[in-house]
Amino acid sequence: MKSMQEATEKICELKGNVVALEALVTAMLRVMQPQARARLGQVFAQHAEVARTVLLHASISEYSINAFEKDVLRAARLIDSCPDAAPADAQAADSEAGYDPMLLSVARVHTFLAGKPLTSATGFFFEVEERLFLVSCRHVFLDPACGHHPDRLEIELHTDRDNLTRTVQHSVPLYSKGTATWREVRDSAGTVDVAVLEMDRLAIPSDCVLHAFTASQVDASPSDVQVGAPLVVVGFPLGFHDTLHHLPVARQGHVASSFGLRFQGQGYFLTDARTHRGTSGAPVLRNMHGEWKLLGIHAARLDMSSRTVGEDETLGLNSAWYADVLGRLTAPPPC
Repeated sequence: MKSMQEATEKICELKGNVVALEALVTAMLRVMQPQARARLGQVFAQHAEVARTVLLHASISEYSINAFEKDVLRAARLIDSCPDAAPADAQAADSEAGYDPMLLSVARVHTFLAGKPLTSATGFFFEVEERLFLVSCRHVFLDPACGHHPDRLEIELHTDRDNLTRTVQHSVPLYSKGTATWREVRDSAGTVDVAVLEMDRLAIPSDCVLHAFTASQVDASPSDVQVGAPLVVVGFPLGFHDTLHHLPVARQGHVASSFGLRFQGQGYFLTDARTHRGTSGAPVLRNMHGEWKLLGIHAARLDMSSRTVGEDETLGLNSAWYADVLGRLTAPPPC
């Protein structure tokens, strides 16, 4: 009787282990990039075939082999049916259409006050679970020092994956009953020049086509980013862009200060990309083995106050706030 009880307890324990393992696998699949998830499916099929060969030549029960086949089938379906798996096909289609899907993560931002156009800038989309955010510089949403107090903004969204000439302007209020709808944070040096605006998915046109960066793409490991590492800043310098397909442009540059250190105590590092007005809020990226990693958010050009115009060249340096600040900006509000 004791042996039977121990066996039953062991079976229940194994069932609990399997459920916990499936929960872990599901969570991992949801945060994996579509390309990595597709590759996982291929590698899993290969390893499953090897394991199948071993089992068929081993002295084990048919029950074990049948259980193995059922679990392999369930795991394969889990990989294919993961809620985030759909964009893999979409991104593949985008690449085949001749453009990098990353470009659909970046949007041109126009600010307004009482219907009057004010400025043009850059923003990009960032997704946390089911929540979608528009990221840009804080001074795009509010800059009291320059008298910049917009009450709404507009972003341009694509509505046809196969025909990028089709777009729609989407208006988003910056205040609700006098309260800012966007979020900002402070650190030990003061206000961080990055802000996020949570998007109402129900208000976004149902046929819009966009991509979003995720936390798994934030590159925050200093040891992986060396001084002089190549990067790109994707945005709308002086509003310049592909006016037919409504896509941003990319400027190349390099990491110009020690990545991981707060330059002069501020929460940013330096880049040497050539930038202009309108690029504020642009994602600063690097390409690692075909996958885009988010290093930071471009904020402003830097120069020396002692520079003599006409005699000294501009420094050609910019501040880029570390992308890991997005973790704080998109965290659920406290209860």
